[in-house]
Amino acid sequence: MTNFIPIFPLEIVVYPEEQLNLHIFEPKYIQLINECIEENKPFGIPVVLDKKIQQYGVLIEIEELVERKDSGEMNIRTRCKQIFNILEVVKEIPDKLYSGAIVSYPENNTQKGDSKIAQLIIEEVHKLYKLLNVEDKFPVKGEEDILSYTIAHYIGLSKEQEYELLTLFAEMQRLEYIRRHLKEIAPMLQELESMKARIKLNGHFRNLSLDDLDI
Repeated sequence: MTNFIPIFPLEIVVYPEEQLNLHIFEPKYIQLINECIEENKPFGIPVVLDKKIQQYGVLIEIEELVERKDSGEMNIRTRCKQIFNILEVVKEIPDKLYSGAIVSYPENNTQKGDSKIAQLIIEEVHKLYKLLNVEDKFPVKGEEDILSYTIAHYIGLSKEQEYELLTLFAEMQRLEYIRRHLKEIAPMLQELESMKARIKLNGHFRNLSLDDLDI
């Protein structure tokens, strides 16, 4: 299926079912959001990297108009519904300040991946959060979560890596991508753990010996 949608390009990556709160202040996007509210229609957020609109973005539905100011500025609560592929950007639309795009919707497999890989990833992320003393911020809430999307913002991925994850359309692919990332940062985590151990020794009397040194 292809269709035309108004677009609001942003330098963020949003994943399906993720909630996003936005403050709208630019006239063109005030116009866009007002129309979406009035007509009960979604809009698109194409991902922007290095000031360039990327091929993929996400379809956004407005869940709540939280506040509207006299200036027209507003705060809205939204939710990401699905990923789209941009076929063509339409920069100028008659009587509109904003741009649009013709998009298609790739099939995205959100079925749970290999449970063993998922469990290993959860264990590694638990270790990371324990090392950082933020265990209470652990992002996984329940069995219904799509693990890759749930933890993607919380494991140190760069914006470019988050976008790469967005372009993977099977949960097993996404989990494998995350597993490789965690493996790459493992040496850094080990060094962090060693550093914390060294810090704990500061000020303590230590039993050190070089008796086996031949001098």
